[in-house]
Amino acid sequence: MSWYSDRMCGFDLESTGTDPETARIVTACVVHVGGGAPTQSATWLSDVDGQEIPAEATAVHRVTTERAHAEGTDLRQVVDEVHAALVEAVHRGVPVVAMNARYDLTLLDREARRYGMTPLTDRVGDRLCVIDPFVIDKQVDRYRRGGRKLADLCRHYQVQLGDAHSAEADAIAACRVAWRLAQAGPGIGAAPLAVLHEKQVEWAAEQAVSLAEYFARTPGKEDRAATVRPEWPLIPAQRRP
Repeated sequence: MSWYSDRMCGFDLESTGTDPETARIVTACVVHVGGGAPTQSATWLSDVDGQEIPAEATAVHRVTTERAHAEGTDLRQVVDEVHAALVEAVHRGVPVVAMNARYDLTLLDREARRYGMTPLTDRVGDRLCVIDPFVIDKQVDRYRRGGRKLADLCRHYQVQLGDAHSAEADAIAACRVAWRLAQAGPGIGAAPLAVLHEKQVEWAAEQAVSLAEYFARTPGKEDRAATVRPEWPLIPAQRRP
């Protein structure tokens, strides 16, 4: 059975910022879809550990600091429960589908380390298989003009997005886009999960080199070249001396 005709585990985070090294989790979703079974979704709203949610972040996901503090679950508990849900999926051999996984998995990793928890990759090792529509789309249709955000992919692949920038809607949409991408060529849908995961490691690194070169030759963007990271599906944490 092909991976895309079985169960998929969508994963998405909404956060306080764009830097996974410093951002905090605001909302999270782990959703199981496909395989002829009903959709099962778990969602979380955190208290952001008492921190503030910048206005620009609220403009994206519509969660205010006041709401997070009043209604949110302790962020430490959210991080622990999200890890547990992902570990269960990985141990069952279910692929984790995450749009721009490099951001979400890095952020989850840093939150775990802040609380002294064992990060996901240390818990599951090389059993983790990730499907990243962002990376795969750029590989199979690299010269297509236009944006590559989730909303752009949903329009291109005719996938309903729903309530964009809610963690649940984005996680489900990412799985639907992954299903479409699986049919883009035999190298995607027919590839064993572990093989496809390793291919994405290579593709993400190649895409990072290309992006850095673009920044380096574009006036006004030269400084951004040094910020492009090739690692995928997450950026390893720096070892403290």
